[in-house]
Amino acid sequence: MQEDFLYEPVCDAAGCQLAVTVLADRDHVRAEMRDDAEAAGFRVLECCSLEEYAQGPLAALGDLVLVDCSQATADAMALLSRLDMRGGKAGAQLVVSTTMGALDSVFGCFSMSSAQILVDPGRAERVIAIGRVLARVPNLRLREMGEEDRLMLLRLTEQVGQIAERLEKLSPGQRAGGGAFRFESPAPHWHGQGEDYTVQKEEAERPRLPDAAVIRTLIKARQMRSRYFDGELFADPAWDILLDLSAARAERLQVSVTSLCIAAGVPATTALRWIGQMVDADLLVRVADPHDRRRAYIALADSTADCMARYFADIGVSELAVA
Repeated sequence: MQEDFLYEPVCDAAGCQLAVTVLADRDHVRAEMRDDAEAAGFRVLECCSLEEYAQGPLAALGDLVLVDCSQATADAMALLSRLDMRGGKAGAQLVVSTTMGALDSVFGCFSMSSAQILVDPGRAERVIAIGRVLARVPNLRLREMGEEDRLMLLRLTEQVGQIAERLEKLSPGQRAGGGAFRFESPAPHWHGQGEDYTVQKEEAERPRLPDAAVIRTLIKARQMRSRYFDGELFADPAWDILLDLSAARAERLQVSVTSLCIAAGVPATTALRWIGQMVDADLLVRVADPHDRRRAYIALADSTADCMARYFADIGVSELAVA
C-alpha cells in the first residue's frame, strides 16, 4: 500500500530531480526528515548522523540539506560551519533544527547560507520549512498539489507575507519614499569590548535613548497584560525585540539570540524568523563575538536606534517615573 502515497519527483527547470542530504544523530528524527523529503519529491543523497558525515568523504550537498543538531558539541559546530560555507558557495538551502539550549552556538555557525533555523520543531514545522525551500527554487516543476498541500502553502505564504508587511510599515518615515526594506546600509558605530560595546558620541541635537530602567519599566508593563488577558492578543514580536534591544543598548550590553527569542514573546522559531527578516531589512545588525567567532549577537542598527530615540522623545517617555 505504500506505493499509493509516493509523490512524483520534484524537478528543476532542466528536468533534474532535486536532491537532499539528511543529517541527524537522533534516529527517529532522521527517519522523519528522510520520509518528509522523499514525500516532497527529493532524491536522497546522504542520510546519516553528523559524525558519520563529518568522517566520510567530501560529497555533494544537493539542493537541500536537512540537519538536526540537538547538542552544541565542538565537532558538531565545526561541521555546521563547514556546511554553512559550502551551502553558501553552492547555493544549497539549509534547514537546521536545534534546541533552545544549543541555539546560540548553532546560530553563530550560519552567516553565509541563509539557513532556516528551527527551535524544538514539530514535524509540521519541518514540512513547512521544506515548502519554503521549494518556493525559492526558480522555474520549479512541481507535481499537481493536493488540497492539504495547497492549504499548507497558503498558510505559509500568508505568515511570511504578514511579517514582511508589518516590517515594511514599521518605520515608513525613516527615509523619504521608503519603508523598512529600503534603509541605507548602516555605518558601523560600535564595537565589542569584552561583554559590552561603546557608542560613538551622537550629534547634540539628536535625542538619546532614555535610561535603560525606564525602557525596562515599559517592557514589564507590557508583559503584565498577560496576567489578565490571553498573551496572544498582544503578540507583537517586532516591537518587543526593538524594546529589548533598546534597553540593552542603553545598558551597553550585548544580546544573545536565545535571550532575544525569549524577549520576543513568541515561539523561538517564529522569533528567529522575525529576527532574520529584521536583519535583512537593516533594522538589526548581526555582531560577531570578538572572543568566539562561532557566536553572534544581535543589536539595533544605527538608523533604528535613532528612530527609537526619537519615538521615546516624542511620547515623553524619558519623563516617566521609574518604579
